[in-house]
Amino acid sequence: MKFSLFFLIFNIAVFAQVDYPKDYFRSPLDIPMQLSGNFGELRPNHFHAGFDLKTQQKEGLNVYSVADGYISRIKISTFGNGKTIYINHPNGYTSVYGHLKKTNGDIENYIKKIHYKEENFEIEMFFKPDEMMVTKGQVIGFSGNTGASEGPHLHFEFRDTASEFVINPMFFGYNNFIKDTKKPTISSVYVYPLDINTTVNRAKRPVLLNVALQKDGTYIAEKVVANGTIGFGISTFDTDDVSFNNNGVYKVQSFYNGQPNFGYEFTTYSFDEMRYINTLIDYSRYKQTKQRVQKLFMKNPYNLSIIKAAENNGILQVSPNLASIYRIEVSDLFGNSKVISVPIQYDLVPTVISKELVQSNYFIKANKDSNFALKNMSVFFPANTFYDDFEFNFAVANDTMTLHDDTVPAHTNFTVTIQDSISTEAQKEKMFIARIDGKRIIYNSTYRTDNNFNTKVKILGKYALVSDTIAPKISIATPIEGKWISAQKTIQLSIYDERSGIKSYNGYLNGKWILMEYDNKTRKITHYFDDGIVAEGANDLIVVVTDNVGNSTTFETKFFRNQKK
Repeated sequence: MKFSLFFLIFNIAVFAQVDYPKDYFRSPLDIPMQLSGNFGELRPNHFHAGFDLKTQQKEGLNVYSVADGYISRIKISTFGNGKTIYINHPNGYTSVYGHLKKTNGDIENYIKKIHYKEENFEIEMFFKPDEMMVTKGQVIGFSGNTGASEGPHLHFEFRDTASEFVINPMFFGYNNFIKDTKKPTISSVYVYPLDINTTVNRAKRPVLLNVALQKDGTYIAEKVVANGTIGFGISTFDTDDVSFNNNGVYKVQSFYNGQPNFGYEFTTYSFDEMRYINTLIDYSRYKQTKQRVQKLFMKNPYNLSIIKAAENNGILQVSPNLASIYRIEVSDLFGNSKVISVPIQYDLVPTVISKELVQSNYFIKANKDSNFALKNMSVFFPANTFYDDFEFNFAVANDTMTLHDDTVPAHTNFTVTIQDSISTEAQKEKMFIARIDGKRIIYNSTYRTDNNFNTKVKILGKYALVSDTIAPKISIATPIEGKWISAQKTIQLSIYDERSGIKSYNGYLNGKWILMEYDNKTRKITHYFDDGIVAEGANDLIVVVTDNVGNSTTFETKFFRNQKK
């Protein structure tokens, strides 16, 4: 079987052996290494960029610089990796530490100064090589649960400093910290008919194949009886001896009659490639069942650099008088592998299960611009917004625009426009385009030109013009009005906005701006008294919260505090 020129060039340029340093970096923690997530693991809209290291289900563990270097960047965010430190090392790599509870010593003091200088919790700082030096083993922070973390852990990753490509940490010797004698698991194998004329095992829709264990430890799937073009997909995960988690796999490779056909290795890739996960997996099945089936074919080639494909891009033509064997191998970096063979036979079998019906009234060609308009609503899809051509449902009813549904993934932004020539100027100031998901109203950043409201989004579904005249809510669990709270280390408030969402939050103590840290998971803002703003005796607190269309709420209280020890 011939391979494409792209594959040959790519194989030489990218998959050539790189001599990564194996004993240069230490562990970022001083507890046994356990993974709750590994490199390349499949996540919503992205591949995981590093390790998620367990921290014994608690916060506050020491986090160490893994080698000498300098802090090149610090980012404090309420989403993503939360409080994050980036360290550039002299050997050309950058280590990243995310979801920190806080940083340590002079680093924390500097960050605090910038918070107060910019009067903002969310900040980002960049440093020159001689500004924030660190040494191997230095405590740079403490593990936490900030940002989009779903539980206490440390997000840890490596990047090539020059290109910012993320790199599998296993290549830097971290495989020596983990024992793994377990084979990956292939939990399901699917075969897909890839055109309207193809029938597979009497069906014109994807078929789940039964798999049986053989005496040699390999597996064999039930025979595929088909005509026309087909492709395969698998659901798979990997485990090790110490982490007790179902994590991602390192390598997938398929063979057709003994020749490499389609595969990928989670070695290194760029952030620009992350969203291609939505075409690598069977996205429709994922949205409907939460099962991530990784497709071993490309109907339309896409630029995900980890993929190695033959000229057929993993798509097989089942022909008469030719019995074939398709083989799938899934491997980890420890030499463990799982193998499944699939016999394929040509036959013109009658269709028993027809193709799934799709409600549609239009057809979108992925490589061409598309524009649809009804009444006062329209949508524009630039060429290559989508990965594949598809039948598209577009409708406008009850002031709501239906853009198919979210079982079809978009790779880039498209523009939704809604015209309103009836509302007053004051009313328009409080309006935005929302995605309607059942009873949920999801805010989208909206810009207006005269009577036209516009937003750029990446999710198909229902959209409508929504008004928000309700101010945010601010509450405190235990009122402190007129009370002495000398024993408290913090003041904590809950903030919430039910429509457009929180845009800003600012606290003032005795007229001075104070840092209030926001946790979007709990919707709480917290001020720590050790910032040194609180006064001896009486204190006046004012908190102002504003939503995304300008509604604001002010909370005021007065309390007393004895600063003397």
